[in-house]
Amino acid sequence: MIIDQIVADVRQRLAQRKQQTPLTELERLVDNYGTPRDFEGAVRGEGVKLIAEVKRASPSKGWLCHDLDVAALARSYVRGGAAAISVLTEPSWFKGNLADLATARQATYLPLLCKDFVLDLYQVYEARAFGADAILLITALLSLSELSALIEIAQGLGMAALVEVHSEPEVKRALQAKANLIGINNRNLADFEVDLGTTLKLRPLIPADVAVVSESGIKSCADVSALEAAGINAVLVGETLVSSPDPEAKLKELRGENGKG
Repeated sequence: MIIDQIVADVRQRLAQRKQQTPLTELERLVDNYGTPRDFEGAVRGEGVKLIAEVKRASPSKGWLCHDLDVAALARSYVRGGAAAISVLTEPSWFKGNLADLATARQATYLPLLCKDFVLDLYQVYEARAFGADAILLITALLSLSELSALIEIAQGLGMAALVEVHSEPEVKRALQAKANLIGINNRNLADFEVDLGTTLKLRPLIPADVAVVSESGIKSCADVSALEAAGINAVLVGETLVSSPDPEAKLKELRGENGKG
């Protein structure tokens, strides 16, 4: 499966980076940006919030935007009314990098999610050192003890942890790990097929006090409205925005702002 290849690549690069930049050096850098911005607070509140993603490519579609300007895109997301920004940093399959995080951090005041395949505490410190306010943790890739430990490390740095699930057993594990921010990915990691019904099926299993983000496959205002009706706090949208000729206008459209001036 592609996910296995991605994880193998991540582990290989991680070993190299640990040699190049020791954890002790990252620990000194995590305070460079001061107190983390409140990612969890940004996705809670009245109405459904929109997390807009900086995404150059994907394993299923290839390149989405060859000449993506991170700073310009981040600023367009601010104008479009995004509550937060997700930055894909995996280089081999998604063509991202950690420098994109730092660029987005300088370009906007919005909280930033580092979206990657986090397997090790080193990556949590690394994300923070480059300006992330939250990290993505994929339940399918982590044991309960690993997941719990990484959530605790992130929170210890003042960051949020968006814990991603795809199935009922994963929801149970995320809750056991004391996740207070859960992302339901509508994309099947085995075949990359997308089904918004995944969110509708899993949302009732998550307590009301846990914030829920629906991820992947959200293309229209109708999709957003249906997810909001299902009790979702926020939606994460990448491909639909990045591939749009006018991301700001598309973001406003998703938020139901068309015709409001």
